[in-house]
Amino acid sequence: MFRKIPIDRVEEVDRLQSAYFSAHKEVFDPPLQEGVPERLEKIVSMAEITRQDYVLDVGSGTGILLPLIQGYGPKQIYANDLSKAMLELVKSRFPEVETLHGDVSRLQLPEGSIDVVFINACYPNIQDKDAAFLNVRRMTRDGARVVISHPMGRRFLEIIKDKMPFHIDDFPVDRITAEDLFGDYGFEVEMIIDEKDLYILVLRFKQKSI
Repeated sequence: MFRKIPIDRVEEVDRLQSAYFSAHKEVFDPPLQEGVPERLEKIVSMAEITRQDYVLDVGSGTGILLPLIQGYGPKQIYANDLSKAMLELVKSRFPEVETLHGDVSRLQLPEGSIDVVFINACYPNIQDKDAAFLNVRRMTRDGARVVISHPMGRRFLEIIKDKMPFHIDDFPVDRITAEDLFGDYGFEVEMIIDEKDLYILVLRFKQKSI
């Protein structure tokens, strides 16, 4: 289980991240580096999206995953981000997607309403992972898939760590570490891919019977 973070510290870093990503939103927009579009397609395919699914894209940014998610024709897509400026771009480009501003730990989607959660290229930025995954657990229904990923791999974090005005964590490096981190939240590890230019961790929520 993750360590708990004081709420005032979380809010302070959330403001820093919101300002940073709003000011640099163009950097996170296409065109993408060679090979990244194909790796993003692989990331989205891991969720096994169906037409009945409700999908939440956490840290959606300017919507890099959204056209790929839309290709599977889910019932509803939610895009969540700390940056209002990025979500404004999402609204203009994908008006059928519902945007949700704020920290994932405080989203108010109904209990047991989400089938798929993407946390792409933003897992290291989530400050209070304990609160975040408690809320993800609350929002997801039994059998829901959570895909934690980065299309540039874990090594990309080493490049950017010293350039960010806020702390970022690493991804879980192996299955045992991931099971230790997410097991108490009701998530089972289905798959972990840790390659030079691609990281994918697939979790599945298993509701424990009482």
